Amino acid sequence: MTALLEVDDLTVGFERDGTRSAAVRGVSFEVAAGERVGIVGESGSGKSVTAQAVMRLLPLSAEVGGAVRFAGDDVLGYDAKRLAGWRGSDIAMVFQDPMSSLNPLLRIGTQLTEGLRRHRGLSKPAAREEAARLLRTVGIADAERRLRDYPHSFSGGMRQRVCIAIAAACTPKLIIADEPTTALDVTVQAQVLDLMDELTDRHGTATVLISHDLGVVSSFCDRILIMYAGRVVEAGPADDIIARPAHPYTRALLDSIPRLHGELPRRLPAIPGSPPFGTVPADRCSFADRCPRVQDVCRTNDPALEPTATGRPAACFFPLDSVPVEVR
Repeated sequence: MTALLEVDDLTVGFERDGTRSAAVRGVSFEVAAGERVGIVGESGSGKSVTAQAVMRLLPLSAEVGGAVRFAGDDVLGYDAKRLAGWRGSDIAMVFQDPMSSLNPLLRIGTQLTEGLRRHRGLSKPAAREEAARLLRTVGIADAERRLRDYPHSFSGGMRQRVCIAIAAACTPKLIIADEPTTALDVTVQAQVLDLMDELTDRHGTATVLISHDLGVVSSFCDRILIMYAGRVVEAGPADDIIARPAHPYTRALLDSIPRLHGELPRRLPAIPGSPPFGTVPADRCSFADRCPRVQDVCRTNDPALEPTATGRPAACFFPLDSVPVEVR
């Protein structure tokens, strides 16, 4: 299957007060046309920075290395004009907070028609008609009237639907959705995911879904990347990762998901400690301080992302499919 998006050894660093922090460390993955790929990890794991690097939305102070190719073209080499034409028409992004990503001073209709007129060359009346159709597509009633409303007139779930409509307006080849269901109740989460599912099926759009919730991602995506401390620590088909995780961090994320069957624990398991922020030592496993399977070698060497007995890659010296070790 030909890759639509290719990310190869992506690195992103920031310098502050003379100290350089590595937000993304050697991330590589591909997304094929029509494929759904999930990126999962705690806050600070580098998920959003990876997406922003792909979209070329990072500040100029960010140090970006590696390669990002879209349909074979070098995205990191695009000039401003090429970027303006590429974003919206070929690739689009749904941001985490719809209230901050929508302009509170502009009516919804203005924000919907801007891309339609720029990228599809529609006249003002045609763009407005198409914008109303898009609102109806995402389940917003009385679309013609709601085009005149400002973002504050919509609920959180409806604002997210508007953001999805804007992203899908020009039928891009790839949509990156960064935590699109965060802060929404479970019912609205399901509705947003169903909407994205319908839109990607209808147009064959590839999707990268970023989330801290492994349960949400596993129900939507074909493949999953698990990120921790700026790097991919496990990757593979969604069903395989859920059924047989190889990395202890993946197992810990799964254990933290509430179960609707069996005896409920008094308290959900939590991962001890906190994820590292900023500078990560290159000579040790970044998960060592929180890992129940940690050994001496984990504190003196950084494991490579290599295939395990499952056939899937994991960055761990003692993956869960290996012979159990005595924890010390």
